[in-house]
Amino acid sequence: MSAKTTEKQSGEKGPLDLQVLELGGYARGVKERIQSLKKMQFGARLWQKDPGLWKEDPADQAVITRALGWLDIAEKMQGKVEDLLRFAGQVREAGFRQVVHMGMGGSSLAPLAFRRILPPGVLGLPLAVLDTTDPETILNLERSIPIAVTLFIVASKSGTTAEPSAFEEYFFAKVKALKGDRAGENFVVITDPGSALEKQAKERKYRRIVPGHVDIGGRYSALSPFGIVPGALMGLDISDLLGRARRMQKACGPDVPVEENPGIVLGAALGELVGRGRDKLTFLIPEALGSLGLWLEQLLAESTGKEGRGILPIAEEPVGKPDSYGADRIFVKMAVQGESDGALEGLVQELIRRGDPVITIELGERRDLVQEFYRWEVATAALGAVLRINPFDQPNVQESKDVTNRLLAQVRQTGKLPEPHWALRGDPLSFYGKEEGKDGRELLKAFFDQAGPDQYMSLQAYLPENQSIFEGLQAIRKRIRDHFRLATTLGFGPRFLHSTGQYHKGGPNRGLFLQLTAADSADASIPDAPYSFGVLKQAQAWGDFATLQKHGRRILGIHLGRNPIGGLNTLHRILEESLSMP
Repeated sequence: MSAKTTEKQSGEKGPLDLQVLELGGYARGVKERIQSLKKMQFGARLWQKDPGLWKEDPADQAVITRALGWLDIAEKMQGKVEDLLRFAGQVREAGFRQVVHMGMGGSSLAPLAFRRILPPGVLGLPLAVLDTTDPETILNLERSIPIAVTLFIVASKSGTTAEPSAFEEYFFAKVKALKGDRAGENFVVITDPGSALEKQAKERKYRRIVPGHVDIGGRYSALSPFGIVPGALMGLDISDLLGRARRMQKACGPDVPVEENPGIVLGAALGELVGRGRDKLTFLIPEALGSLGLWLEQLLAESTGKEGRGILPIAEEPVGKPDSYGADRIFVKMAVQGESDGALEGLVQELIRRGDPVITIELGERRDLVQEFYRWEVATAALGAVLRINPFDQPNVQESKDVTNRLLAQVRQTGKLPEPHWALRGDPLSFYGKEEGKDGRELLKAFFDQAGPDQYMSLQAYLPENQSIFEGLQAIRKRIRDHFRLATTLGFGPRFLHSTGQYHKGGPNRGLFLQLTAADSADASIPDAPYSFGVLKQAQAWGDFATLQKHGRRILGIHLGRNPIGGLNTLHRILEESLSMP
């Protein structure tokens, strides 16, 4: 069955993105699921902010009630456009030549998507996004920017997130060394009113404090100041972007019949398919839109991965042949009109022919990615209702933070980080975890012998995010996917802790986790902290390792030595040898 749930109809300022569902044998079940949401009046009750759509417990309902401000945020932000454009002009007039946005998860992924997908405006400033504690990355960024004329945005909803706080202290010290008491002129904060970050910004006389919205969670904040402020500084036409988002808002409005609401229909389809064992949501997205996949990954994984349920988003997985994919997949093909990818088109048609569920979304142009922010937020809310979970909390994210903080407390007391159990020491590879084996091949074989047909494999890379390392990881990922027909994910730490990290611990126990670390080629001190960025990153890795073990997850750690690229090449070779073992 093919159902066009959203035609290219005329909206507030133009056509909506096209959404087509090719559901094969699942079409009837999806229709029934849509009708069940219609019967419960999901569309109208969503806009009434009725927490009973998801939970009956009063504590859950209190959280939900305070988390639905994203529904009309595009309208609210439209009223701030002139002020933000005026501020962007003042920044240029003050002589700034660069912007660095410093955040994690929901505070950084929308700006990252803007920077990688949309060209900056004629008057816009170059935007860099810092969302890693990897010291090599931080030092490379420092060397690449003119610090004295760089505007630093510190983005943290709570104002206490560890990574942005460390970034802020590091670069504030650098600016202060150049400008003394005027260092605050180079800083802007985006945070909720009353946070500790707001207080510090006032004390240091930062250039501007932009208040967040207390009723919007981080992963739903793309159209709030967390996304729109860096967009304005990039020189994007933020009025146009917000207008496009409002088109989708109107199409998902309270008076639109459920069966014609693109967001609710999408969420209903995903929920029904998850219930039928199709819980690996695989994005087939051209490289030009790749960062949209990372944004979607956080939204879906952190929202739905809890109570042993959820949907696993698969972003940036290498394209394979149809027989590389198991029967646990849903496919979403996204593209911009006129920018088709022949390889993806051919794969999609083969998948449809064999009966896999495929959802196709075509953007009119790249700027329409803001429509997708809104469509998928509504879809995630609907999916949460189908799964009967609260899509607006993240109970397991704090857990890893707490373990990391305990490890760092030991650093304060003893001067060193406690190490995990080393199963095998070697050069260049060393292994840590519960697996036993006389060499790396046996350890990997024992680990992957646990794989089953509905499982997934997660590569967790606490490594510099450069092209060579990315390609090495993708090669390993592809080999594992093709051999075992396992869905695979790749996350760079600590970014993924704020996205798929919630699903890893709160979702179904079907994951096999490979944690990869390496010795840092250089390190950077954090002002007024007894540890460096390198130690912080290692504590985050080992803290997450311990948390996954506590939840009974299957995890193996591999330290790649002093040369991560060489270590990855060795790992790839040993993996090939282990796959040939009887």
